Amino acid sequence: ALGTKLHFSTAFHPQTDGQSERTIQTLEDMMRACVIEFKGNWDDHLPLMEFAYNNSFHSNIGMAPYEALYGRKCRSPICWDIEGFRQLEGLELVQETVDKIQTVKKYLKAARDRQKSYVDKHRREMEYEVGEKVFLKVSP
Repeated sequence: ALGTKLHFSTAFHPQTDGQSERTIQTLEDMMRACVIEFKGNWDDHLPLMEFAYNNSFHSNIGMAPYEALYGRKCRSPICWDIEGFRQLEGLELVQETVDKIQTVKKYLKAARDRQKSYVDKHRREMEYEVGEKVFLKVSP
């Protein structure tokens, strides 16, 4: 209904799923930076890392995950005095949410197209002739 697809990857092998692997790498970098900067255990800083990750710009969707999910920028104490943060009510909120969804879909399509073109550049079709020997890897 939402245009989503389910893809499976091998358990305990995140490298089979590039998107998850990239997210994990980003989170590890954030944990490392927090431990170096603020000292102490990384788990003490999880709320800060979660907030930072969910409010950072993601090029694939053209906005922060929080903004994509809720249809508005996150209001934190840091930005309470910035102009432009106003109350949305009724039809204005619905229209802004619809606009955000369309924007996210547009950016996701552009990201898919960009990733597909990259994969297509590095893909080559394999053609085999009858009687040709090939190696076949069969998992137990």
